[in-house]
Amino acid sequence: MMRRRTTLLTGCTALALALGATACGGDPVSAGGGDKSLDGQTVTVAGVWSGAEQKNFQKVLDAFTEKTGAKTRFVSTGDNVSTVVGSKIEGGNAPDVVMVPQVGVLQQFAKKGWLKPLSGTAQQTITADYAPVWKKYGSVDGTLYGLYFKAAHKSTVWYSPEALTQAGVQPPKTYDELLKAGHTVSDSGLAAFSVAGQDGWTLTDWFENVYLSQAGPEKYDALAAHKLKWTDPTVVKALTTLGKLFKDKQLVAGGQKQALNTDFPGSVEKVFGPEPEAGMVYEGDFVAGVAHDQYGKAIGKDAGFFPFPAVDGGNAPVVSGGDAAVVLKDAKNAGAGMKLLEYLATPEAAAVWAKAGGFLSPNKKLDLASYGDDVTRATAKSLVGAGDSVRFDMSDQAPAAFGGTKGAGEWKLLQDFLRDPSDPKGTAAKLESAAAKAYQD
Repeated sequence: MMRRRTTLLTGCTALALALGATACGGDPVSAGGGDKSLDGQTVTVAGVWSGAEQKNFQKVLDAFTEKTGAKTRFVSTGDNVSTVVGSKIEGGNAPDVVMVPQVGVLQQFAKKGWLKPLSGTAQQTITADYAPVWKKYGSVDGTLYGLYFKAAHKSTVWYSPEALTQAGVQPPKTYDELLKAGHTVSDSGLAAFSVAGQDGWTLTDWFENVYLSQAGPEKYDALAAHKLKWTDPTVVKALTTLGKLFKDKQLVAGGQKQALNTDFPGSVEKVFGPEPEAGMVYEGDFVAGVAHDQYGKAIGKDAGFFPFPAVDGGNAPVVSGGDAAVVLKDAKNAGAGMKLLEYLATPEAAAVWAKAGGFLSPNKKLDLASYGDDVTRATAKSLVGAGDSVRFDMSDQAPAAFGGTKGAGEWKLLQDFLRDPSDPKGTAAKLESAAAKAYQD
């Protein structure tokens, strides 16, 4: 599964050639300079990243090496972080640091007793430089275990400026205006939206943005924790709102059938590829990476975005995702691992990847000038500026059986809903049944 990765994944072999033996769990890398306080130690870091993301994270690790003398070794886990890390712990070969892409997995690790609480230094930095919401999502039962190093802004609608100009429409401010603009784009010859229905996670993101704006943050938090049932009228209302878009063949490129056969990269291609089929695609800030890297689009010129619009008079939503760094208790070099976390908490570390591109930091102290283009600066400013109103991706907070498994749970049920959006109440009942089983209520 592709858990909201921010770039298309590239082959490990090509990456190994680009980085020497650092990629794909090769030999450690070392760089000179720094005070050598950790000279002779090696920090092993496990995470889902590969391709361009792994290459750029390695630049951050190399900067840590220059600063401290510690060598680093990155091990790509693939998407199933929990299983891979669990087997390494059982085998007595635990990595020192894990970059965890879901709140639910971080909570699972903490409850199994795998994690080391963050040092006082790391906690002080997070308290001073991050909105409290990021501390909340990194904590379990009042103990802070995770530092959110990399974030995603998942409330962005990306568009072809040429398509919107040709249709004579401006970026909309409300959901109703969004649908109206979509019909105008459609009348001009292109479908309004490219929808990646083959990847169930994109449909959860659609739902979460509508729900957060329409129902509000308190209900969102309650539903995310399953303290509110999926049969609640607010859920039925959000599904009804979403269903109006899904069933409108003028709005969805190729209609529901083609949407269900379109994956996330394909949905970006339908807007920014050589033969455009739609004017807009909803997904996170990582759309820009695909539009630029795969199709050569100049971000801000050939590809633009507007914030996901407010629904039914609510506030415009800001849904985020992110990768949290945690230190494993059973790690051989947990002390050096904690030093890496203290470094990752600084704007200095964030600036390394910000300069490379394909990255957003929730760190308020990071200078926006560190980002390479105006569009990324705008998304970063929006994310940081949202402060505590940011809400973490709901499906990433759920047990994986409900919110993170291909062909099951929320992913499958929302795909079924895209196929036939005629019964929002029935879909809500099925979602509740699957949620109750996964949360073991």
